[in-house]
Amino acid sequence: QVQLVESGGGLVQPGGSLRLSCAASGFTFSSYAMSWVRQAPGKGLEWVSDINSGGGSTWYADSVKGRFTLSRDNAKNTLYLQMNSLKPEDTAVYYCAKRPGSYYDYWGQGTQVTVSS
Repeated sequence: QVQLVESGGGLVQPGGSLRLSCAASGFTFSSYAMSWVRQAPGKGLEWVSDINSGGGSTWYADSVKGRFTLSRDNAKNTLYLQMNSLKPEDTAVYYCAKRPGSYYDYWGQGTQVTVSS
């Protein structure tokens, strides 16, 4: 069955960096676009970034553009989100999601990112 397992979250000071990973299994990873979506405390889901199946194209929310970089290693079935210059408003649970079209069909369990001094 499809599994998406996020890791790499934690507590970091403002201005710091983290790299999130999402290990995928149960489907042909290289055939699908993937996304990161986050949910801050008490707020709704917020799209963060997309990457196409080959990894050659990426898209970012304005709130993270220039600070976050999304990449993938199709040989390792893994998605990465490099997050730099983190701000307190980046605090959220971060989810990776499989994107077969203009919707998500599978989600991971999420990883908590807390940006605080």
